Amino acid sequence: MQALDYVIAEANQQGIRLILSLVNNLQAYGGKTQYVKWAWEEGVALSSSNDSFFYDPSIRHYFKNYVKTVLTRKNTITGIEYRDDPTIFAWELINEPRCLTDPSGDTLQDWIEEMSYFVKSIDRNHLLTVGLEGFYGPKNSKRLSFNPEFWAADLGSDFTRNSMISTIDFASVHIYPDHWSHVQNFEYNLRFVSKWMISHIEDGDKDLKKPIMFTEFGLSNEDLDFDPSLRERFYKVILDISYKSAKRNKSGAGTLVWQFLVEGMEEFNDEFGIVPWKRPSTYQLFTEQSCRLARIQGALPSQEKHLKKLCGQR
Repeated sequence: MQALDYVIAEANQQGIRLILSLVNNLQAYGGKTQYVKWAWEEGVALSSSNDSFFYDPSIRHYFKNYVKTVLTRKNTITGIEYRDDPTIFAWELINEPRCLTDPSGDTLQDWIEEMSYFVKSIDRNHLLTVGLEGFYGPKNSKRLSFNPEFWAADLGSDFTRNSMISTIDFASVHIYPDHWSHVQNFEYNLRFVSKWMISHIEDGDKDLKKPIMFTEFGLSNEDLDFDPSLRERFYKVILDISYKSAKRNKSGAGTLVWQFLVEGMEEFNDEFGIVPWKRPSTYQLFTEQSCRLARIQGALPSQEKHLKKLCGQR
């Protein structure tokens, strides 16, 4: 936790704000699997199924203990409790939640409701999001056709239903068309991206009345037809749709690419990672996006000096 203290303190010094994810659905960094293992080893688990993370009372208790510990932690560098720290922009309940054993979505919905209320009972200073990929569930008939494929409706999540909860402040969506579709055609994937983003922005405007953040997007360098210029076209479609939404004061509130790296971090890289300044055209895409959004929406005082220098060059 001292390492996280340092990250938060350093982010504050650099004018960066953080979205901190409280657990991973995937096994990277332990994820929900680790909670299930702990409960199983202690002999208090109802089941060894990964999805028991969402319904087992003992595991829910484990998770709440952890959440309370994190939110009330006093940073050893700044002396500020996490729940009071403005460097933290928002909490994310769980990265990419899926509950395959209950495709109706009821189990995950119940977990989101309970945990979001619990977070808000401790910390009302920060925004909260779920961490969804954005798939529509089987009961969402008007939106099912926007899913990448039929399987996406059977993952136990539903974007609209999960995001509607009053304790959820903004909705999150991910964009990985080449991983979600069996159709390995770049132009097809670009068309999907446009429809995917526009449908979720419409959800935010008309149904949710909440901001929509596209908190992860990427294109794999392991695709058969991969080319850096194609990846830039992919990025540009996403950034342009987000910009148009911002310009029209619609709900599409921003995008976060997966993932930026700096030199020396290659061991953390995956098929989506980029060092933006190694390719000037990629770097320009993202810096220009920052500048044109700042011209519309303004900037935090901590960002103004940096943006003035960055945007004055173009």
